[in-house]
Amino acid sequence: MTRLVVVGASLAGLRAVEAVRRDGFDGEVTLVGAEEHLPYDRPPLSKEYLAADESPDPRYREEETFAGDLDVELLLGTPASALDTAARTVTVGDRTVSYDGLVIATGAHARTLPGTEGIAGVHTVRTLDDAIALRAALRGGASRLTVVGAGFIGSEVASVGRGLGLEVTILEALETPLARAVGERMGRALTHLHRRRGTEVRTGVAVDEVLAEDGRVRAVRLADGTEIATDVLVVGIGARPATDWLEGSGLSLDDGVIADETLAAAPGVYVAGDVARWPNALFSDVAAGTMRLEHWTSAAEQGGRAARHAVDPAVAKPYETVPYFWSDWYGGRVQFVGIAVGDHVEVVAGDDAEGGPFTAIYRAGGRIVGALAVDMPAEVMKYRRLIGKRQTWDDALELAEQRRAQRAEKQAAQQEEQQQTADPSGATA
Repeated sequence: MTRLVVVGASLAGLRAVEAVRRDGFDGEVTLVGAEEHLPYDRPPLSKEYLAADESPDPRYREEETFAGDLDVELLLGTPASALDTAARTVTVGDRTVSYDGLVIATGAHARTLPGTEGIAGVHTVRTLDDAIALRAALRGGASRLTVVGAGFIGSEVASVGRGLGLEVTILEALETPLARAVGERMGRALTHLHRRRGTEVRTGVAVDEVLAEDGRVRAVRLADGTEIATDVLVVGIGARPATDWLEGSGLSLDDGVIADETLAAAPGVYVAGDVARWPNALFSDVAAGTMRLEHWTSAAEQGGRAARHAVDPAVAKPYETVPYFWSDWYGGRVQFVGIAVGDHVEVVAGDDAEGGPFTAIYRAGGRIVGALAVDMPAEVMKYRRLIGKRQTWDDALELAEQRRAQRAEKQAAQQEEQQQTADPSGATA
């Protein structure tokens, strides 16, 4: 093994090259990226980057780090256009790059609304350039923001818009926002977070047309004829894996690149990040089929794992993970671990009736398979460990009771401290 090629210069690609260099691989490493930018952190693009008074630098590393410490050849600004698995080559522009081991980490593209091409004021949030354009639009005198899609990206943008003082409307096709991600009951609970902060959420609606005037968006027309006037329109209706360039390569493509449990898609070819679809054996007893994740944590884990396997297939072993993601809304944090399947959801801390703070856990097949926390950051990772160990539902309820007792004890101690501060003498009436 003398040459590793990583296609995709986002988080998974970065972690791939870092992992093999950290492990002592001294062969050639080439990192291919479609964008001209150095690898950068995507999650803040719909959160801190939009909200900050001064735009932060989202890059992970300086260019000198790649040329020096990592000894990586960077091919940025031109996407890979073809893969020949028999010849073990990747086409990048007019160049043919050979490989011994390959990691595909090309991520995904934001879905768009048909008919909106060329209309100013219509945005998606997937790349740094997207975020730069949207940040300017939100600060360019706009007073009304409309978000199509009440998923996590759309919800984050709506939160930022409210923080900037804009009138915000979310349009969601489903009757319950985020039902596919967290279930019906928890989807309703999260919707309360928007409405409590003055964001209008319209559910079960379909966008019929985006109306423009002088080339700029002015309104969204719904299927029932209702028009929503807007200055900025953000489309947050999900993403599609970036696999077009792999057509004809011989790889199995189905909403991602199909891989085995070790992330192998073909001899010498491994996948990582948003583009990877693989069987996560941790949940094989409760959720049939393969899994594709669009989460920061799994991209980081898969990037390192895929690269190590590509460099030395003999060490390849099944990749299992407990999915984890977080989302920042209105100054608070939503966290989820595991999968939202099963026969029961139980709130074990707080109250979900008004959107939080609370923690809820999910049961399937007699075991805990998921946990959602709103503004209770100390809770969710404890349940992630239980899920990873395939612990039972009773184990989860026992942990919930322990955590409840610990919170009560902490609260009592805080109250006693406050009383002593208010009356240092300890005197009573």
